[in-house]
Amino acid sequence: MRSLLTAAAISLAFTLFLTPVFLRLFRRWGWGQVIRTPDDIRNPSHGEKRGTPTMGGTIFIAGTIIGYLVGGVAGNNPPTVSGLLVLWMMVGFGTVGFIDDFMKVRSQRSLGLSGWRKIVGQIIVAVPFGIVALNFPNIYNETPASPYISVFRDVQLLWFFALGPILGWLLYLAWISFIGVAASNSVNVSDGLDGLAAGAGIFVVGAYSLIAFWQFNQACFGGGELSPGGLSACYATRDPFDLAIVSAAFVGALVGFLWWNAPKAKVFMGDVGSMAIGGVLAAMAILTRTELLMVLVAGVYVIASGSVILQRVYFKITRGKRLFLMSPLHHHLEMRGWSEITIVVRMWIIAGLLAVSGVGFFYVEWLSQT
Repeated sequence: MRSLLTAAAISLAFTLFLTPVFLRLFRRWGWGQVIRTPDDIRNPSHGEKRGTPTMGGTIFIAGTIIGYLVGGVAGNNPPTVSGLLVLWMMVGFGTVGFIDDFMKVRSQRSLGLSGWRKIVGQIIVAVPFGIVALNFPNIYNETPASPYISVFRDVQLLWFFALGPILGWLLYLAWISFIGVAASNSVNVSDGLDGLAAGAGIFVVGAYSLIAFWQFNQACFGGGELSPGGLSACYATRDPFDLAIVSAAFVGALVGFLWWNAPKAKVFMGDVGSMAIGGVLAAMAILTRTELLMVLVAGVYVIASGSVILQRVYFKITRGKRLFLMSPLHHHLEMRGWSEITIVVRMWIIAGLLAVSGVGFFYVEWLSQT
């Protein structure tokens, strides 16, 4: 418990107190936000945001790493493969976002990496993650990830390697890449208003920290028993406590960053931040064996990306008509006359409700197995 609390506190203090220092550096380096706002959005404050320091995601990425390492030392919990894999996804996806942000800032245009180049970069990060995650078993023969699709835990009927080792690896890596790409791009799409993505991320990743800590308390190697129906009431997660530590460090870093990112934002996270959040989210879902549950826990991000998909599908089917005034959904609400702060706070409420619902379903499933 000391590691968990220390990790959260150190990362929180890092981003809360050192962000102004980073902002001075960002201004000196010319890391100002490039804004491209359609004239029909009824929020003139968007134009005023041009030049606000961006790429602030680098701050909470650094804060998470420092908090995680210090927390591990404080509680005598050295880093594990699972914790390092979460950091890999955070830093790797964040690097793809950083390249995109840097290209925009350098050219002073809203044109960075193309969509497909982003996806390729994300896959390059996700594939090594998937390979390593299916190796390095502990003494209980538990690897960080598993070759099964999971909901609350592995679904034994959904085994990738049932069709052979080669096809199994291809299917497994395609699944891991899909989760990573979907999660990071969903968070990226939602990052359109001050504090929206960061505030929602606190609820979502916080929920995964609770899930991982519960799995630690109910770990199979810790004396878990079988239910009368023969199904395991425990969790075969390789390093649940370390997953709780790294996710707590990330939440602490987001809380400190949100102090400066909340409306009216003094700094934007940029793609480096939104993609890093998506990377942590994907890694936590995979390593806690709750891949499909992520759709509910991170439902606020699914709503944002889903509205974009629906808009494009509807536009093609109806040959030019639009389902929303503008996608994603938060920009539609802006065009309906909602204030930015109203949209952000209500999206935070939705994020909290969905995250709590996900944790609730997770707990109810455990009760049904005991």
